[in-house]
Amino acid sequence: MSGTAPLVRRVAAEGLGTAALVAVVVGSGIQATELTRDAGVQLLANSLATVFGLGVLIALLGPVSGAHFNPAVTLAAWFTGRRTGGDAPTLRDVAAYTPAQIAGAIAGAVLADAMFDKPLVHLSTHDRSAGHLWLAEAVATAGLVWLVFGLARAGRAHLAPPLVASYIGAAYWFTSSTSFANPAVTIGRAFTDTFAGIAPASVLPFLAAQLAGAAAGLGLVAVCFGRTPAGTEAEVVVLPGGQRSAVPPRSAEESALT
Repeated sequence: MSGTAPLVRRVAAEGLGTAALVAVVVGSGIQATELTRDAGVQLLANSLATVFGLGVLIALLGPVSGAHFNPAVTLAAWFTGRRTGGDAPTLRDVAAYTPAQIAGAIAGAVLADAMFDKPLVHLSTHDRSAGHLWLAEAVATAGLVWLVFGLARAGRAHLAPPLVASYIGAAYWFTSSTSFANPAVTIGRAFTDTFAGIAPASVLPFLAAQLAGAAAGLGLVAVCFGRTPAGTEAEVVVLPGGQRSAVPPRSAEESALT
């Protein structure tokens, strides 16, 4: 696993970062609905707050844990690192990160409700059960994984904070589901009956679509950037804010362009 921080510190960063992200998503949704009844303006406010918040959190906590805040990204990093080794997350890291991300997401939703004097731990009644929404979640998650690992393969991982945040902001608008693209965030948003909520009955299909999308995203990375052969010498680059992955070394010509 990348970085020099001990596992307990990295897990804390993942939990706190995911909590802050969900607090931003849910809190801005509540604020928007209290300020206007225009659904378009509500979504605009919600998406802008998410873009700014996510970019800041990746830049802040990336050097500690990699700033995944997302079990799909953590699993994808472990899967790709099985062959290349290096500083990829281990199963132990996955087992520690994932519960922290989920617990953080739930805590973030509860915190947002508390800040706006809403009922705490009020399960959402916002039904999101439809085939086109599941397709949207698969597309949103595929795009996210494609971007994250594509940036690493291209040696552009330092651009992750603005680019990942910008992608999520765009996906709010081009997907019918408003791009949850994150199993932990999806679970957390089931605990708030507000603008950003999702009914518990809608959660499992969303999770399945997101995991399928993550697999598709890794496929897109392989198509566009090729596979990293096991055992080859590789340059180590940093994924969003600190998570490392091995990629083939660039040529002198490629290096000169960066």
